[in-house]
Amino acid sequence: MEEWRGMPVVKAIAEDITTRMDKLAKKDIVPTLAVIRVGAREDDLSYERGLNKRFDSVGAKVVSKVLPEDVSQEELEKVITECNEDNDIHGILLFRPLPKHINEKEVTELVSARKDVDCMTLENMAHTFAQDGKGHEPCTAQAVMELLKYYNYDLTGKKAVVIGRSMVVGKPLAVMLQKKNATVTMCHTKTVDLPSVCRDADIICACAGAAKMVSEEYMSEGQIIIDVGINVVDGVLCGDVDYEAAQEKVAYATPVPGGVGTVTTSVLLMHTVNSAEALV
Repeated sequence: MEEWRGMPVVKAIAEDITTRMDKLAKKDIVPTLAVIRVGAREDDLSYERGLNKRFDSVGAKVVSKVLPEDVSQEELEKVITECNEDNDIHGILLFRPLPKHINEKEVTELVSARKDVDCMTLENMAHTFAQDGKGHEPCTAQAVMELLKYYNYDLTGKKAVVIGRSMVVGKPLAVMLQKKNATVTMCHTKTVDLPSVCRDADIICACAGAAKMVSEEYMSEGQIIIDVGINVVDGVLCGDVDYEAAQEKVAYATPVPGGVGTVTTSVLLMHTVNSAEALV
């Protein structure tokens, strides 16, 4: 089995972005992402650190808007509105889930669609499902597509199985795969005989959020497995795929960590640069 790692994809994206950053610098524009964080969840903090590192590497900027756990709906909405109106901010990322006393749907829809770089709003999600080339697609789903593009995998006519039907990854990813002429089967916990469905696929995209659920009985020779899952078992990070089994069975697979997740922050950076260019 050959590993498809995310870092080569990250480097390729960075090369393209650096050229575009130079053009923006001549206009005194620094692509800037506002990160709005309520409280201090460790996973949010870890992701924020990774964002800062990735943005700093190309000269882009992250501005953190940190609010207390008991922040009011009105105060949170005020911060979002200020970011919407600030011409020096080109992208907005709101960490979720939000505390239960906050109406998350109302807050999310308040984000300006043109600055919604992680496809939180219904407007951008509509563009994603329409595949009309407008708006920003969900970063994790696009990270999968960027990885397939980098490794020159032609999806035309391929049988693709997506395990997971969330609006964050599974559903938009299925549409994006179809756009590249794959024949897509979307599976979930109610799918009858899921292993046999997966064995018949050319490519499996596992995004169910269940540690190592894709075992050897799901796999067949020559397959490609893209592992989008991020789980912690006994303090160790792992994906939705039994990676040891995959090494003995399939042709190509992405590791966890070091695979799709590595690319996601680069896609967020790409979207922020896109937004900066569009707002010039």
